[in-house]
Amino acid sequence: YFPSGQAPLELKIHDTKYAINNGADEIDIVINRKAFLEGGYKKVFDEIYAIKEVCGDVHLKTILEVGELGSYDNVRRASIIAMSAGSDFIKTSTGKIKPAATLPFTLTMLEAIKDYYYDTGIQVGMKPAGGISNAKLALQYLLLVKETLGKNWLTNEWFRFGASSLANDILMQIVKQSTGIYQSINYFSID
Repeated sequence: YFPSGQAPLELKIHDTKYAINNGADEIDIVINRKAFLEGGYKKVFDEIYAIKEVCGDVHLKTILEVGELGSYDNVRRASIIAMSAGSDFIKTSTGKIKPAATLPFTLTMLEAIKDYYYDTGIQVGMKPAGGISNAKLALQYLLLVKETLGKNWLTNEWFRFGASSLANDILMQIVKQSTGIYQSINYFSID
């Protein structure tokens, strides 16, 4: 049901319990975008809330799949719903649907996190995922987080990248800094 988010709630609960019983310390879910786009905001809230109830102290990351939400207003609304239902992290995308993470989508979500924090005092994490493939772009995201939420969010507890190809580029940058030359991508892992 990944990335569709269309599984019945009972199955989502079952899978969440199974994962936690087998050692998961974080759970990722994808919102039911069909329900959201049809105006079923309460259904989306109720599903996230039910999963968070099962999670207890286990962190819940809620993936919005922003590329299917259609507008920045929808991205903001989905962010607020996810946080209000108990999500510990909100995430742009599974990386399977385009567009995924973009600076404008991320800024929209960061502004929602900031407003939610001001309203509730509850800090929620952010994870842009999909399409962040090099260190220069990652720096832009880090700057966006710092300028929007402040330095308290610049830890892996509150901000993470979801980009496997980014790790290779960062490794290549580190090698370049220490040796003065770029290495071939063939010297690094594929994913």
